[in-house]
Amino acid sequence: MKRSARFATGGLVLAMAAGALVLALWSDGMTHDTPARSTPASDAIPFAVLGDSNSHSYQDNAWFPADSTERGGAFRPRTFQWTEVLVRLRSQQLDPGPWMRWGRPGVVALAREWMGLPGGRAPRKEDYLYNFANSGAACKNLMQGRFRQVPRLVALMDEEPERWRRGVVVVRIGINNWAGLLDIQAKDPEAPELRKVRDYCAGEIGAAVRRIHASHPATRILLVGIGNEADDPANFDRWQSAKESRNIGVALEAFNAAIRRLTEGDARLAYFDDVAWFEAHWGSRNAEGKPDYKTVQIGPALRVTNTIGDEPHNSVLADLHPGLVWNALWAQALVARLREAFGLPLAPIQDEELRRFLEPLTAAAPPKAPGS
Repeated sequence: MKRSARFATGGLVLAMAAGALVLALWSDGMTHDTPARSTPASDAIPFAVLGDSNSHSYQDNAWFPADSTERGGAFRPRTFQWTEVLVRLRSQQLDPGPWMRWGRPGVVALAREWMGLPGGRAPRKEDYLYNFANSGAACKNLMQGRFRQVPRLVALMDEEPERWRRGVVVVRIGINNWAGLLDIQAKDPEAPELRKVRDYCAGEIGAAVRRIHASHPATRILLVGIGNEADDPANFDRWQSAKESRNIGVALEAFNAAIRRLTEGDARLAYFDDVAWFEAHWGSRNAEGKPDYKTVQIGPALRVTNTIGDEPHNSVLADLHPGLVWNALWAQALVARLREAFGLPLAPIQDEELRRFLEPLTAAAPPKAPGS
């Protein structure tokens, strides 16, 4: 071998070694003495989340800068996502882990795993320890790729297997696979494209359940169906016929039925019907496919319509994510479903408690920005 070739080979080896060292030393932000990591309230139920932006905490300042117009804009400091509501109302009973800035870039986490090192959480975000949901996630992100959630959550659960014998994992994903197909759903609810997505998501969610139970067979898992995107106020002027509305409903029911079937015959699994939950509060389109929604009344002062805006009287934020009241009502229903499905010893979130929680958060507008 020529001397120049030997130098080139040596340089490559050194570069690879340096790269491996960087990956090995790349901090995820977690310290061994992280408060409350292993010493939660003695009888609190370990609680983990897998999913997309609907379950990614809104107060994440690593992901959403302080001046971001997303997740509530000027109202963001008091616009909470459903896990944030749960912690504020049931932190002694449900333990999603401490709030922390933790994780690595996806490519770094993946490279570390190729080296036999733990990947941790990816992407890096500020959230509860056991919340692995991240904005933009689709069904593939449960088990595959640089942002895969399930294997990394299981690795964290493996550190405290006895605690997770009584734990719960909520899986809420699929809307990012399904929502872009509404035109097809409106035309043909049996279209091959829809069957492909439905079967794929059910397969990935099923694989996630099997992976969790392979290591933690006693852990309860709640699978959440997806809602009807035709009920999004941004879509009110579309699909305004009885046939289109009916077709969308048929297609959506087929998708959710595939998820619901995964829970049949297994007491460790349960299903949360997101469509039924929404309709119980805001209703749906009428028989002709036209918007015909109800108003939610909370206490004497707060009326919430199925409209868009960061102010809390809107169901949906300006960035089209669920608003504060939506998330609070959803957290209330989730607690009820966990009690019903698994017999968990959780105190119901009563309407009066919810009113007391929401009133100070919705009482006044935030201050205007200077010069506005």
